[in-house]
Amino acid sequence: MIRNGLYALSVEVQDGIEGGDNGVVVLRDGTIRGGDSFFYFVGSYSCDGCKWKGEVTSQEHTPALATRPFARKIATIGFCGTYTDTGAESDNTALLGKQSVRFTTRLRLLVAD
Repeated sequence: MIRNGLYALSVEVQDGIEGGDNGVVVLRDGTIRGGDSFFYFVGSYSCDGCKWKGEVTSQEHTPALATRPFARKIATIGFCGTYTDTGAESDNTALLGKQSVRFTTRLRLLVAD
């Protein structure tokens, strides 16, 4: 199982779309809670071996620049990836109405529970 704790989050948007960000996320017993300067997200995940997958919903808490792909939208995001004792990586697809956005995330364990 991926370790419960507080993680630093790094996001890199794919396909030439401008975006990306840094934030924090808490993983605890299959639940995800986190955010950054403009967005918060909640969701769930499951693990098997060194692989994990899940889904989150993201929404603004503070208005972001309208040029950001997630601005003024509620995003449903699915992900899958791998993890170790010190972090995790995942490939993600966000559904934003009729548009989909691909991005990668990297988590680095800051404090374990």
